Amino acid sequence: MPRIRLDTDGPVVTVRLDNPPMNAFDDHQREELAARARELADARGVRAVVLYGGERLFAAGADIKALSAMGPEEVRGWNRALQRTFDEIARLPMPVVAAVTGYALGGGMELALAADYRVAAADAVLAQPEVQLGIMPGSGGTQRLVRLIGPSRAKNLLMTGRRVSAEEALRLGLVDEVVPADAVLDTALGYARQLAEGPPAALEAIKEAVDHGADASLSAGLALERSLFTAVFGTEDATHGIRSFLEHGPGKAHFKSP
Repeated sequence: MPRIRLDTDGPVVTVRLDNPPMNAFDDHQREELAARARELADARGVRAVVLYGGERLFAAGADIKALSAMGPEEVRGWNRALQRTFDEIARLPMPVVAAVTGYALGGGMELALAADYRVAAADAVLAQPEVQLGIMPGSGGTQRLVRLIGPSRAKNLLMTGRRVSAEEALRLGLVDEVVPADAVLDTALGYARQLAEGPPAALEAIKEAVDHGADASLSAGLALERSLFTAVFGTEDATHGIRSFLEHGPGKAHFKSP
């Protein structure tokens, strides 16, 4: 049975994890997620993606039973593959919104961190509990978390493995919006649809500038920004958007590029 489902609603695609009961990342689900990420990266007409685990939970992380049977060499290959898969999600050219319900633990939280925006249910719980097993996060938790909330707060969550409520996650900047549990998917889809109405080339360039510029010096980041700005300025969307602004005022342009 498929572990990943794609639900298409115009320019927005929902990537739904479907590996009950906990959406744990076994090899099958990881391979399917990687394949779907590669499809979406090259898909014409897809302008925003929503990550969703279902009404009960987002994802509870790795399949610990399977990991316990692996030796160091095998686990290194497994980890490399999962890290690469989450990187493929993070590098999607279009905006990615995570709709977090229930639990987002370990690899589940790391997948949510790979999104550009996170909507969480009021009763959601997030954690990187690996340290409680005598190990550490290995699929982006130590790197994306520190970039999102800073080193001191990241170390606290990583070194204690404690669970974080949606309210605290919002306060920390770990999630961007908290809504009632039954409104999570609709809220995420609404935001994704809003972004999907924007100019695709500009949105991709903004994502690239922020993600890659954050890892560079200020001067290198500014150079990247300048290069991307120049490239975007030459697109059909820019021509249309500027003309619309001059003729009709701000916020009136409708972008139709694939």
